[in-house]
Amino acid sequence: MKNYKVNVNGTEYVVSIELISEEEAKKAQSAAPAPSASPAAATGEGAEVVSPMQGTILSVNVANGDTVKKGDVLFILEAMKMENEIMAPNDGTITSVSVQKGASVANGTALCTIK
Repeated sequence: MKNYKVNVNGTEYVVSIELISEEEAKKAQSAAPAPSASPAAATGEGAEVVSPMQGTILSVNVANGDTVKKGDVLFILEAMKMENEIMAPNDGTITSVSVQKGASVANGTALCTIK
């Protein structure tokens, strides 16, 4: 275990980091549960865009049939009092939107589908 000092926005923190073997890292990754499908999962064709964390949808910037380019902001998600932009992972057309403004979402919840 090694201790490090980290400065974040002028506040100093001391963190401890333990070096583990590749085998232990693989075990930890395989033991992590996969995100489960949301009851409000997208029903359109294509690739799902999922929430990377639990939070509240502040803004829905797309609708069914909209054409998007990679990097376009699809949603604004508030998590831990921070606004996070959920961007299009690729070019395509929105085939379904599964959430609305004000919705609470869990990590892995389907937000929309892009084809």
